[in-house]
Amino acid sequence: MYVELTSLKTNVYDLTGAKVNEVELPSFFSYPVRIDLIRRAFISSLTKSIQPKGRDPMAGKRTTAVSFGINLGLARVPRVKNLGRARLAPNTRGGRRAFPPTPEKVIAEDINSKEMRLAVISALAATAKAEFVKARGHIIDKVSSLPIVVVQDFENLNTTSSVYDALVQLGLEAELERVKESKGIRAGKGKMRGRRYEHAKGPLIVVSSHEAPVVKAARNVLGVDVVPAKDVSVIHLAPGGHPGRLTIFTLPTLKLLEERFRGRLL
Repeated sequence: MYVELTSLKTNVYDLTGAKVNEVELPSFFSYPVRIDLIRRAFISSLTKSIQPKGRDPMAGKRTTAVSFGINLGLARVPRVKNLGRARLAPNTRGGRRAFPPTPEKVIAEDINSKEMRLAVISALAATAKAEFVKARGHIIDKVSSLPIVVVQDFENLNTTSSVYDALVQLGLEAELERVKESKGIRAGKGKMRGRRYEHAKGPLIVVSSHEAPVVKAARNVLGVDVVPAKDVSVIHLAPGGHPGRLTIFTLPTLKLLEERFRGRLL
């Protein structure tokens, strides 16, 4: 499949929301948005995370323990000869599991590596198209260009308040309020299992390194996720399999993404 790609340009903003430069985006940002590929890749990633993991069939059974029989005043569990220590049974130390997961139940859906690569590229392209971003429910009335590209200094923000202020300066105050208002108590038993509240997905921040101070600083901004450029995937860019998440790229990440996907569009 041959796809003719065109170059796109977007503005670069500083921490006050002022335009400081203009940058040419990598060519894959003009790639057509393949919703079918994105959803296939999302389902593959999601199902692999919930695939039951198998256990060694012999786990807990590598022992010579046998039951001593009856009339000894002892429980009839298998015991190691000369030691008398109980083994093998599920209720003993080092014994087998009573009901181990069954790896025969295959939940994970496989996907070709080239399909996954194209899905990530397509999801990245959707972040530059306003119709997809608005369709996800993001409020971008005060955003003049997509995707949002900021200077490298954004990665050095080390407090939650400074990250929040920078996002407000970029015109995302209404978006952050939307996420805040969406927070509510989850329906069902999940509320008793450490996930009591649920909320909408907000902006995604793509940085050059997981060691950047903003990674920890942005953790407490509701709905905001931070991911390094080398790890960004369909799970981050298209939650639920729906492309067009509002994404903020720092300037160095554009080069890293270009190197990651250079010559790999086919």
